[in-house]
Amino acid sequence: MALLTASHAAARRRPAAWRVAALAAIALAGPAAAAEKKANDPLERLNRATYAFNDAIDRMLAKPLARGYKAVTPRPVRGAVSNFLANLYYPTTALNQFLQGKFRYGVSDSARFLVNSTIGIGGLFDPATKFGLGAHDEDFGQTLGHWGVPPGPYLVLPLFGPSDFRDAPSRLVDTYTEVPHYAPKKIRTKTGLIVRGARGIDQRAQLIGADEAISSAFDPYSLLRDAYVRQRLYNVMDGNVPAENFDDDTDTDAAPSPAAPDLKTGPDPAAVALPAPAAGPDSPTASADGGAG
Repeated sequence: MALLTASHAAARRRPAAWRVAALAAIALAGPAAAAEKKANDPLERLNRATYAFNDAIDRMLAKPLARGYKAVTPRPVRGAVSNFLANLYYPTTALNQFLQGKFRYGVSDSARFLVNSTIGIGGLFDPATKFGLGAHDEDFGQTLGHWGVPPGPYLVLPLFGPSDFRDAPSRLVDTYTEVPHYAPKKIRTKTGLIVRGARGIDQRAQLIGADEAISSAFDPYSLLRDAYVRQRLYNVMDGNVPAENFDDDTDTDAAPSPAAPDLKTGPDPAAVALPAPAAGPDSPTASADGGAG
């Protein structure tokens, strides 16, 4: 099965990434997973066709590459690679914390990026977590949701996967807060493609274990759609989701109260574009030396 999305910008997404967001949502939906919310999916016929296309790409390309990478790469090396790639996109989280008015988290996430980029040798290791600077996951789509912009209809993007009318254009904004965007102009395009491709394979490898849950579902498309919608609402509201938000037909992501705790501690944005599975040896937050970040 397949699904696409995970990084934050439509321009930076890679073919393997379309699966990441929904698989991660199923793995980490948390309290939100127990609730039901009617999907706003007026483009379902088109979305299902796009989903089928993405699924074929995943089965023919992304999944085989991810399996091969996982088979030949030692776990500590995969951990270091995950840390390094996640760190390249972490400025997006820090900036969006400030844009949402969460200045304490903005400072903490900026410090996390600085510590891991220096002491952590470019992000290969994750000393920031050991210093009490935990990982979070924010993007511009969440910032718009924080300030009351509704997600609009659900949308499946070719190669990029689950999204909506608010988040799809927001991903382009996120590209300007990612380290690869500021590579020297002569090598910027090549660098971006290499980094995004590597990140897509890395994220897909982490989610191999979720394939069975998707393929055994009666309607995988609906499963992934509903998981994505729930997870995005959970992310926008920092985990502070009243039950009634899942019981009505509205598509509004109400902004969390200023005092609401930020519960979205977890790896890579992106990836996802999207939360990653629980921290483990292969997760983006697992450092090469076994630490979590």
